[in-house]
Amino acid sequence: MIGFGGGFDEPVCSRAGCRERATWSILWRNPKIHAADRRKTWLACDAHVDFLRDFLASRDFPLEVVEGVGTGEPS
Repeated sequence: MIGFGGGFDEPVCSRAGCRERATWSILWRNPKIHAADRRKTWLACDAHVDFLRDFLASRDFPLEVVEGVGTGEPS
């Protein structure tokens, strides 16, 4: 998960340079290198959720945008 390991107490947006609290999860995969059951997670603040979603969608990566920040564990 981008934004992980930076010593932050709260989840942080994955957009480069942003340190806002993440309120969205973007679950995605690159089908050229990831199996269908493998998804990566980017976190997004309200200001950057559209930017990150559009970035991944422009590459035709399968993705799902979910409000809230999960634990990263499968549900």
